[in-house]
Amino acid sequence: MKRIKLVAIVLAALMCIAPISAFAGKLVIKGSTTVLPIAQKVGEAYMKQNPDVEISISGGGSGNGMKAIIDGTTDIGNASRFIKDKEVKLAVEKDAYPVPFRVAYDCIVPIVHPSNPVSDLSLDQLKGMYKGEITNWKEVGGPDLKIVAVSRDTSSGTFEVWEGKVMKKERVMPGALIQASNGAVAQAVAKNKYAVGYIGLGYLNNDVKAVSVNGIVGSAETTLNGTFAVSRPLFMFTRGWPEGDTVNFLNFLLHPEKGQKLVKESGYVPLY
Repeated sequence: MKRIKLVAIVLAALMCIAPISAFAGKLVIKGSTTVLPIAQKVGEAYMKQNPDVEISISGGGSGNGMKAIIDGTTDIGNASRFIKDKEVKLAVEKDAYPVPFRVAYDCIVPIVHPSNPVSDLSLDQLKGMYKGEITNWKEVGGPDLKIVAVSRDTSSGTFEVWEGKVMKKERVMPGALIQASNGAVAQAVAKNKYAVGYIGLGYLNNDVKAVSVNGIVGSAETTLNGTFAVSRPLFMFTRGWPEGDTVNFLNFLLHPEKGQKLVKESGYVPLY
């Protein structure tokens, strides 16, 4: 009799717990450090409105975000560039069909130490600096100081856009200081008066100085009208068409009066 009562108590407890776990959700987001501030800000707001949903967000670069989508280890893969042909092929081989969602716009802004008087650089000058052909700031109107180029690792979507739009697919010199995130690049430049780097618009702060490109300042306006030379859309990818918490989160992010306002607050350019 006691055993029956014990079983009844356990079943009643499980019945009380079951509705909670049935409605609780978990969303995993990985990838681009450029998109990371957007995901974090929107994720925080979404969880406040949906306290039954837990969102786990991490960086690691666009390449890692796409790999996680292909492997099925994330619900959303953040990317600051579009999916590559080789990633599409690998995804299809694994029965994964990545679906892109454009979530914001961005521009990649060259930065220098605040003490550096250089305020504008051409695409050719930037390319020369990162190839190692321009080695002193005096060659571009700055002080007589050796240039230290700070770049991103090859898994970064920011690097790939920089490689395509600035380097024109030519290699960054081996002596460049490689950093794993936008934040790390900004920090490295802020601490080194010799340095030049590049970061997403949302990572600009008072510790670094933004440099215009070909006389055009990187901003929301010049990004949207296409006049800033190093602009790009930002993406979130899903593994197949999203459902459940994933599609609800994306709808929240893409809503003009909800997520897109938070995109602007994050320092990026909203779609609308």
